[in-house]
Amino acid sequence: MKQIKLANPRGFCAGVDRAIDIVNKALEKYGSPVYVKHEVVHNKFVVEDLKSRGAIFVEEIDEVPDNSLVIFSAHGVSRKVEETTKSRKLEYFDATCPLVTKVHMEVIRNARANNDIILIGHEGHPEVEGTMGRHIKNESSNIYLVQDEKEAKNIVIDKPEQLAIVTQTTLSVDDTKSIIDILKTRFPKINIPKKDDICYATQNRQDAVKQLALESDFMIVVGSSNSSNSNRLQELSEKCGCKSVLIDSFEDLDLRELEGRQKIAITAGASAPESRVQEIAQAVKDFTGASISEHGVDGENIYFKLPPALR
Repeated sequence: MKQIKLANPRGFCAGVDRAIDIVNKALEKYGSPVYVKHEVVHNKFVVEDLKSRGAIFVEEIDEVPDNSLVIFSAHGVSRKVEETTKSRKLEYFDATCPLVTKVHMEVIRNARANNDIILIGHEGHPEVEGTMGRHIKNESSNIYLVQDEKEAKNIVIDKPEQLAIVTQTTLSVDDTKSIIDILKTRFPKINIPKKDDICYATQNRQDAVKQLALESDFMIVVGSSNSSNSNRLQELSEKCGCKSVLIDSFEDLDLRELEGRQKIAITAGASAPESRVQEIAQAVKDFTGASISEHGVDGENIYFKLPPALR
């Protein structure tokens, strides 16, 4: 009997829910257009839906007309972006995930303590750009980006005796651990946060994928190609020995991949809507004749409050 198992937990996390709610509530209260700095979350269908309602996505605050409303994306923004927004007296709402804001505060605190900082993350990702841009530039603190084990082995630090680590929230738990282990060996006095910066939702979705990958012969990860946490889920499945694809919709799937598969798993990145999961699962069922069942338990009950003006 062919099976389709849906991973739990999957899909939207509290930070994504909050960010999308902020844009929707702002459109309801203030009308269109509402300008959003970068894609509010990295999902093609979410962005297209919000565009249809009157959201306009921009990469630079300079693109926002005077007297407009702007929203910062869930990935966070640099100090410069926030200061530019305020200097232009633009009304704004900050949809930065509170877990990203926590990392920003760690960067600021360490800079004020004159510590050097290593940020583990992917160059060019908006969360990394925002976090690097929260560093308080002074002569006594530097911030360095480390992307992989090779860079961890080779990086030269000005102040190895006064050094702290922060991480991008959407990374692979296993990859990050190996990088931190290298840095701890090289810099024994390095300060590591008491709580991992990798967010609970990233961790939970990766744990679910690890288990399902061992029980399946094919994994479908629902999410967009620019979603960091979705890409990490696909990579993790492959590392566990389970062939995996990352798709936005059923039309993206090469149907030859489904031939001979008996146990198909489906999960979704933290920015992928549940409606896409259900559409893809139903289409796979119709094509293969497999039965659909839930796998694992979604015990997440975290909620992040909206800004007071939008409640």
